[in-house]
Amino acid sequence: MAARALERAGHTIDIAADGAQGLALIQAARGGYDLVVSDIRMPEMDGIEMAIAAAALFPAIKIVLMTGYADQRERAEELNGIILDVVQKPFTLAEIRSRVERALICFA
Repeated sequence: MAARALERAGHTIDIAADGAQGLALIQAARGGYDLVVSDIRMPEMDGIEMAIAAAALFPAIKIVLMTGYADQRERAEELNGIILDVVQKPFTLAEIRSRVERALICFA
């Protein structure tokens, strides 16, 4: 749902099934994404592990994470040098669009 809402807002979206696949997409693009938006809870490699690995390879990468779990939110917020924002689930489509736009504008 979030991906479709962001596409409708004019963003180009690549979708990964898990953190390992997301990291592979980031590597293939040589970190060239304007913004990476990822869930934290995923199989293989979670979103935080993916963010740490991506930032080690591409320090300028911009990442927004989503979660419905307080403990994961706390883990992500500890990485404030890597993670731009943590969006709490459930969220509205308007909220995710707004948070993505803010991340793109504020951290351009």
